[in-house]
Amino acid sequence: MARAIRGSLFFFLDDPGADHNPVGSYQYFEDGILVLTDDGHIADIGSATNMQSRYGLANRDIIDHSGKLIVPGFIDTHTHYPQSEIIAAYGHQLIQWLDKYAFPAEAKFYDKHYARTISRFFLSELLRNGTTTALIFGSVHKVSAEALFEEAEKLNMRIIGGKIMMDRNAPQHLLDTPETAYSDSKALIETWHNKRGRISYAVTPRFAATSSSEQLQAAQRLYHAYDDMYLQTHVSENQHEIAWIKQLFPSSKSYLNVYNDFGLVGPRSIFAHGIHLTDDEFKLLADKNAAIAFCPTSNLFLGSGLFNFDQACLINVRLTLGTDIGAGTSFSLLKTMAEAYKVVQLQSNSASASKKKTPLTPFKTFYMATLGAARALYLEDKIGTLQPGKEGDFIVLNPDATPLLNFRMRKTLSLADRLFTLMMLADDRAIDAVYLMGKRWQNSEAYS
Repeated sequence: MARAIRGSLFFFLDDPGADHNPVGSYQYFEDGILVLTDDGHIADIGSATNMQSRYGLANRDIIDHSGKLIVPGFIDTHTHYPQSEIIAAYGHQLIQWLDKYAFPAEAKFYDKHYARTISRFFLSELLRNGTTTALIFGSVHKVSAEALFEEAEKLNMRIIGGKIMMDRNAPQHLLDTPETAYSDSKALIETWHNKRGRISYAVTPRFAATSSSEQLQAAQRLYHAYDDMYLQTHVSENQHEIAWIKQLFPSSKSYLNVYNDFGLVGPRSIFAHGIHLTDDEFKLLADKNAAIAFCPTSNLFLGSGLFNFDQACLINVRLTLGTDIGAGTSFSLLKTMAEAYKVVQLQSNSASASKKKTPLTPFKTFYMATLGAARALYLEDKIGTLQPGKEGDFIVLNPDATPLLNFRMRKTLSLADRLFTLMMLADDRAIDAVYLMGKRWQNSEAYS
């Protein structure tokens, strides 16, 4: 008999947009049951009464999470696992922060034992916070990606990752070359990409400033040579960075166009930040079916700026959320949702606003962390909803996890209120259970 899970089931069918009550875009069962196949896929969902009758389920057949909210596992579309140990390191903006904190931390990842240890901690933190899929940067070292993939394979966790390509404007001991970046990435792709576990590869030039034209050409060859290949990098995070890119690539029309000039903007390409993109750059992303990872905790922490959510929505760019560990300050996508809401709020009523801005509703925010992210990653046939046939990656949110949540939830009058309260007040304590391919994850890894 397939395993059955009971609780309040909530997931999206489509983008809710800016609608405050988008009833056609989601499904919700106040008291529902989700049935899993023996191999961990979702077999069926429905109201508890109907499902018990249909499958002849007795109480002993059901794992009961009644009173709690079951949603698809969260999807983090931008994070750096080698920066876990420098999360919340004080001071500096982007370029200085990289020099003082990020590069020294990443230098340790030549050691595979160390990389494996941090990988275990990092993946455990993701899962502890309800993130079941992530798009992840390694370091420049090939072994950093190998260690990450090996640990994810043990967990049967769906991840996408890659080793950084970086051949200039960084410490000498952290540089590769166009040739080694290509050969190392190619070897990782041919070993791991859609071949072992639930692991895919992302070609990963750090950002345009740290890759020569020759290396970006190598990234282009990799991105176009393999089926379903991903590309991840950064764009328009910081005004000083943008000016620097203009100096390095004077013939390119804009920062994003540097990547486009090398054929790196397209399906399955995800650009982190995009705070200072122009209208033309937003349109290019939309036209090319590329995506932006909105990383509010990092953007605020580094003082980089406020992401133009309104313009991204108007031009219909694929939008997702990223924690951006370690400039980002939380592994929790719930906390990330809260900061995203505040970023949008700061712009909604500004004196310079000439028109009403697009609101960030709780429905849109949860969509960006689930089905919206799955669509941006072209994985909606596998994850992002609780529909039959999808992989059984889901989490259980406890609305009574803290005294404050319990107290506040008593005053909620609608599903929208409950979602908004969770995204503003909840954290890892609200993650009551995590399921990967239908199997409940148990946090047994200890960091040492």
